[in-house]
Amino acid sequence: MRILMTGGTGLIGQCLCRALLAEGNEVTVFSRKPQTVAAKCGAAVHAIGALTEWKPDMAFDAVINLAGEPIVDARWTEQRKRILRDSRIALTETLVQRIAAASQKPSVLLSGSAIGYYGGRGDESLHETSGAGADFPARLCVDWETAALAAEQYGVRVCLLRTGLILSRQGGLLGRMVMPFKMGMGARIGDGRQWMSWVHIDDYVEMVLRLLRDEQMRGAYNMTSPAPVTNREFTAALAAVLHRPAPFVAPASLLKLSLGEAASLLLEGQRVLPKRMQAAGQAPRFEKLEDALKDLFH
Repeated sequence: MRILMTGGTGLIGQCLCRALLAEGNEVTVFSRKPQTVAAKCGAAVHAIGALTEWKPDMAFDAVINLAGEPIVDARWTEQRKRILRDSRIALTETLVQRIAAASQKPSVLLSGSAIGYYGGRGDESLHETSGAGADFPARLCVDWETAALAAEQYGVRVCLLRTGLILSRQGGLLGRMVMPFKMGMGARIGDGRQWMSWVHIDDYVEMVLRLLRDEQMRGAYNMTSPAPVTNREFTAALAAVLHRPAPFVAPASLLKLSLGEAASLLLEGQRVLPKRMQAAGQAPRFEKLEDALKDLFH
């Protein structure tokens, strides 16, 4: 397949590029720093620095849209919220415009979203049919998904990737947590009762490949393990695998003071279940958190 990917230089994108190349696909990555693509994604990956380089006579069989500025790295000022929206929604709208202009349309668009779609819902079990939340991350995801679904009018199959917390040694959530935990300074967050819906990076890539190939799959998919855990359980499991104590607590009040509204991402969780993936017969290699962490650190 000839595949165009946005966000290819990110954690997920790099892993996915390697998997796609190993299967013999031809991959083109859009990046605002195209000179970094070969080093991060592989020498065989083509790079473009603007979506306008996708000319109508260029044919792609599939588009994978993973672009988006990190949402938890800074306070959500009005300026930051605009950046977050533009990097997701505006870019997706531009991507759909390029699809509309293409002489040969791609058969499928896999477009990023997040489990933040559901908002903070306490202990409620959330499936793909559960309604959207009302906070900023939820509204962001709703508008992001709406922008992607516009490609359906051009005969394109659209899958929405409601992504959970990616577990990888190369960065992301564990990239922030591992060093403090290895130093014996691990901490639960707030009361630790908030749910963490996680997924091993290898299982995530396998789900993306399945969505890419299976023409019967369309719409929203929860990209998570079927066994979410609370923050308290996650903290204990990571400490055990690393053979270190985790005696501390990161107070909710301190997080709210430092991160403002963005602290909700750490203090409010979602108990998300991948019902549609399970119904399609997609079984994860790492269903339990302990097995995923042992694979990554042993």
